[in-house]
Amino acid sequence: MPERELPARGTVIGLDFGLARMGVAVGELEIGSANALKTLHESTNEGRFKALEQLFEEWRPVAVVVGIPSHLDGQTHEMTARCRRFANQLRGRFNLPVFEYDERLTSVSADQTLREAGETRWSARKASLDAVAAQLILQDFLDGSTHATA
Repeated sequence: MPERELPARGTVIGLDFGLARMGVAVGELEIGSANALKTLHESTNEGRFKALEQLFEEWRPVAVVVGIPSHLDGQTHEMTARCRRFANQLRGRFNLPVFEYDERLTSVSADQTLREAGETRWSARKASLDAVAAQLILQDFLDGSTHATA
């Protein structure tokens, strides 16, 4: 599915992939709005895919957006390859369009968002950080930025 060939409406799931945690956000194409949903604490691929399968059954997404990290200068690193491999596994396993989206600085922005919301304790921010990062990735995607690739 080419980059902008999405239906006018439907749910999109956003993911901020991590080795220990994965942030999940949900958004709606029709209204162009994303919300943090939850943080998955699955450290194995099988655990992640089982948790995602349950979420996909509940939310019935028309597409998935996976944040792809890189260095500030755009150069790839080890997590870039892991996230792309994860996106490919999602495509194969769930037969959904999976968009890869530049996620540089989203965790920093998510931490700032939580601070501005009044959460001063790191332990409390850490619990929500990945889901808010996924929300920022998905919201940027829904806002129509051109950094996504299917």
